[in-house]
Amino acid sequence: MNLFRNANRPMLAQRHSERGEGKLKAILFTVVIVLIIYSAVKIIPAYVSEYELSDKMQEQARFAVVNRYSEDQIRDNIFKTVQDLDIPAKREDIKVAASNAIVKISLNYTVPVDLLFYHIDLNFSPSSENKALF
Repeated sequence: MNLFRNANRPMLAQRHSERGEGKLKAILFTVVIVLIIYSAVKIIPAYVSEYELSDKMQEQARFAVVNRYSEDQIRDNIFKTVQDLDIPAKREDIKVAASNAIVKISLNYTVPVDLLFYHIDLNFSPSSENKALF
């Protein structure tokens, strides 16, 4: 056994003297993965909030037709959801058109996202429409 260990020593010494390209690639790969994860943590919540708001708008449009909600009642319900989700929109930004036959709800807003060295504005325009079934 000692003979084999001594025979491999020059080979091990040769491997330690390689240039280290593998280490640099591993470091760069790790940095890229960390940046991707960081970006996802900053961006994905905005899309999740938009999805939840869109779902709430569809629900409100359905119930508003059946329950004959006024435009202000619909706007208040949607604005409560906007506040709960920390969406940067004002009550006045919520557009509601309600009649006995149809309810339309829409909202346009922008979410600013600051990454380490890049700024991006995500624009969202959720909307919903529901018609009475007569």
